[in-house]
Amino acid sequence: MVAALRLVLGDQLSRRLSALEDLDPARDVVLLMEVEAECTYALHHPQKIALILSAMRHFSRALAARGVRVEHIRLEDPDNTQSFAGEVARAVARHRPGRIVCTHPGEWRVLQDMLGWEASLGVPVEIREDSRFLATLGFFRTWAAGRKQLRMEFFYREMRRATGYLMEGAEPAGGAWNFDAENRKPLPPGLAPPPAPRFPPDEITREAMALVARRFARHFGTLDGFNWPVTAKEARAALAAFIAERLPRFGDHQDAMAEGQATLFHSLLSTSLNLGLLLPREACDAAEAAWRSGQAPLNAVEGFIRQILGWREYVRGLYWLKMPAYRDLNALEARRALPDFYWTGESGMRCLDAVVRQTRDLAYAHHIQRLMVTGNFALLAGIHPDAVNDWYLRVYADAFEWVELPNTHGMALHADGGIMASKPYAASGAYIARMSDHCARCRFDVKRGTGEGACPFNFLYWDFIARHAARFAANPRMAMPLAALRKMDPAKLAAMRAEARAFLDRHAPLPAEAPG
Repeated sequence: MVAALRLVLGDQLSRRLSALEDLDPARDVVLLMEVEAECTYALHHPQKIALILSAMRHFSRALAARGVRVEHIRLEDPDNTQSFAGEVARAVARHRPGRIVCTHPGEWRVLQDMLGWEASLGVPVEIREDSRFLATLGFFRTWAAGRKQLRMEFFYREMRRATGYLMEGAEPAGGAWNFDAENRKPLPPGLAPPPAPRFPPDEITREAMALVARRFARHFGTLDGFNWPVTAKEARAALAAFIAERLPRFGDHQDAMAEGQATLFHSLLSTSLNLGLLLPREACDAAEAAWRSGQAPLNAVEGFIRQILGWREYVRGLYWLKMPAYRDLNALEARRALPDFYWTGESGMRCLDAVVRQTRDLAYAHHIQRLMVTGNFALLAGIHPDAVNDWYLRVYADAFEWVELPNTHGMALHADGGIMASKPYAASGAYIARMSDHCARCRFDVKRGTGEGACPFNFLYWDFIARHAARFAANPRMAMPLAALRKMDPAKLAAMRAEARAFLDRHAPLPAEAPG
């Protein structure tokens, strides 16, 4: 009889996983499951599926090499039921374990599945805290209790105090909690960011890619640009390359966008962190050490640590605090379907098309591309949150609902009504022009708000402000655009609103299941 059946999910590929902490190789079985239900509940980008399958196969092989009894159910196994519940039930029938040991999953729907196993299978199920994160869910609940506003900045400060990162005694290093004001520089002409490190697919990865090409060819995206770390060793190499080559300039240009520069000075570590190949403490330790040794400036290191210690931990806490009701919020009553160009990259808007095509080819876009281009457009156009959340979950290799949903729902769409952000992140074309070089070669004129050739971001912005003027009347952070709206020539406003409707109506949505 097996003492414990220990589950490792595809985004839990860490030897330090809590479900493996007291593993007895002589008496326990570790179960990994590749199931179609997880590949198709959203039609994930082929690179995302290949990445997870390859990383799982590398991880199970590494466990087995250490003498662990591993049972790895492969997607193509003929008896695979293609669901977690079905494969756990089959494993229980095979091994009759004394208990099932799991680590708390990242997604609400998976937790609901787990919570039913004990009753359905007649075996005790232990669900342990996910200790890979720097804040427990209990820590976040305690911090959030009684607060009227759950702002990330204040949570981040508590995390700095709790962990000691970038602290000088009781005070933040450099005398400020964040240096975001220093991190908004566009990429200057002639500055060439270093290329991303290369991780050529090995035999295991090539096998996974071939399987994905056969089974998921209709999903949006291409496998051709696959370049993701699939092992802990590769993830550590990616971290080392970032610290040495890109971190020093990351702070200055983390919000920049540039033609033909997909990765700029970004870390490209989110997939490794979200799969468990790299632990957040490893990344934060390396970044802080770079600052203390003089290798990287404080604004760059603080900005990077804030993404992990602040945003990543915060969105996870918010997700589990507010689910499941959070995903159904639609505070701005957005109803429009997703336009076709989110799949085709053929809107005519150079910035938007560049992000969509980059996303198709790489399963990647950095945070400003997601928030201020595709997210901003969806906000201004009033696209239904369900459609936008589905798109982000499908197209990015690092997208899991716990991190995708709050960022999309709260930051990009303001669909949560201000739980996360005090105002909507709405912007006209002027923001894109300031932070990128896209506008110079765009068919639309970023300086025009109406008429032939006007930038759609401009007339969509003012349509959005007018549409929600009453809703935001009491919001002090919206006072300036609302004041400008009141002073605007009514005929000009009417023309922009008509152009907004016409532009959106010209781009009919593709069928829901279309790959693009």
